[in-house]
Amino acid sequence: MKLVLLTLRLLCLACLWPVTLLNNRHRNRKKDKDVYLVEHAKHRFRGRIDYKLKRKDSTKSLLIKTEQLLRIEDHDFAMRPGFGGSAIPVGIDVQVESIDSISEVNMDFTMTLYLRHYWKDERLAFPSSNNLSRTFDGRLVKKIWKPDVFFVHSKRSFIHDTTMENIMLRVYPDGNILYSVRITVTSLCSMDFSRFPLDTQNCSLELESYAYNENDLMLYWKNGNDSLRTDEIALSQFFIEEFHPSHGLALYSSTGWYNRLYINFILRRHIFFFMLQTYFPTMLMVVLSWVSFWIDRRAVPARVSLGITTVLTMSTIITGVSASMPQVSYVKAVDIYLWTSFLFVFLSVIEYAAVNYFTTKEEMKKLKQLKLSEYDASQAMAFDGCFLDQDIEISSFPRLSDLNTDPCMSSRNSTIPDLPPILGTRLRRRRSIRQSVNHIMNNSYKIDSYSRIFFPLAYFLFNIIYWSIYS
Repeated sequence: MKLVLLTLRLLCLACLWPVTLLNNRHRNRKKDKDVYLVEHAKHRFRGRIDYKLKRKDSTKSLLIKTEQLLRIEDHDFAMRPGFGGSAIPVGIDVQVESIDSISEVNMDFTMTLYLRHYWKDERLAFPSSNNLSRTFDGRLVKKIWKPDVFFVHSKRSFIHDTTMENIMLRVYPDGNILYSVRITVTSLCSMDFSRFPLDTQNCSLELESYAYNENDLMLYWKNGNDSLRTDEIALSQFFIEEFHPSHGLALYSSTGWYNRLYINFILRRHIFFFMLQTYFPTMLMVVLSWVSFWIDRRAVPARVSLGITTVLTMSTIITGVSASMPQVSYVKAVDIYLWTSFLFVFLSVIEYAAVNYFTTKEEMKKLKQLKLSEYDASQAMAFDGCFLDQDIEISSFPRLSDLNTDPCMSSRNSTIPDLPPILGTRLRRRRSIRQSVNHIMNNSYKIDSYSRIFFPLAYFLFNIIYWSIYS
């Protein structure tokens, strides 16, 4: 019985197989026909759909991609707008966010700014009923043409990329474009330190097209002098006296003339920092070296140690200032002050060396005079100072009573005639320069007395001249 039922099933399947195959073929043909009709309808009505979308406000349409709206695939954006015609004008404006650092050693400065470009590219024009612009990020910027502005004399620069690249592109329906980028750039600043630290530095950041000369691209400040704006900037060592833009041309022998824009700023250095760190300590060391003039000339350890200490301290100050400055071939204002002050300190040490030398020589002379007891009385009297020089000038006559009391004059009564008594008369000795020097050498204690007056006056005069020239 089971065998009969299995045989009947096989016979039924064999009879139905052609019918099933025909149904499947018919179904596939119908599906292919439906697909063909849909594709044909799309192709037929695509022009009408595009035309309807163009008539509508395409800025609000979500059916068209940005590349289709701006027709990026239809143009070659490797070429500048208006290629073969006149130069394309590109306006620039800059907003300086901060001046991060100014280095005297490297002669450069670091600045963060917003750089904005303005130009017109009719290839990116799109229809819009309300004249609204479209804003894009850096992903679209890579697909269109943009000016190749670079920073002349730049050492390092980068575009901020946190959390995305700080790039903004704004396209207007008529094809006008605003391209903004946030950049930090480190650029060269040729500084003149001849008046350091009382100096004023003039630095500039220069912008220029790298590939397009003035026949292809014309750079200009978008709003004239108002194209450069700054936030409130405070620097630790400088006052910003002025910010102003300017423009010019740069010539390259191989490629021609290029438009160049300048961001000029004038910096004046804070002097108070250097007064505390350099000038006041230097003044105190010079004044401290004068203390030795009031110390007894026989206190050799005290005066020598004071002189050596001030000299070493001045050397340390000079070395510290030189280490923080570039190695320039000319003399700076601070060098003049430091080395002149060092000279005053050094001369105070030399002054004590002279005092000590002449004091020793004077004491040796007195020891020799003590050994003159074997000489006769006339020679001993000569050492007491009772002698008559030929260079005595009689400006007025002495009193008769003074002549009688003077032991030296009484010994010469036989040779000098009686003089008439005249009131207010005295003998005055005129000394030559050589005699004055010999007098000081024979009285070494007077060197300290004169130094107490001469050194402060000379240093005070030097300060007046120095600050009147450099301030």
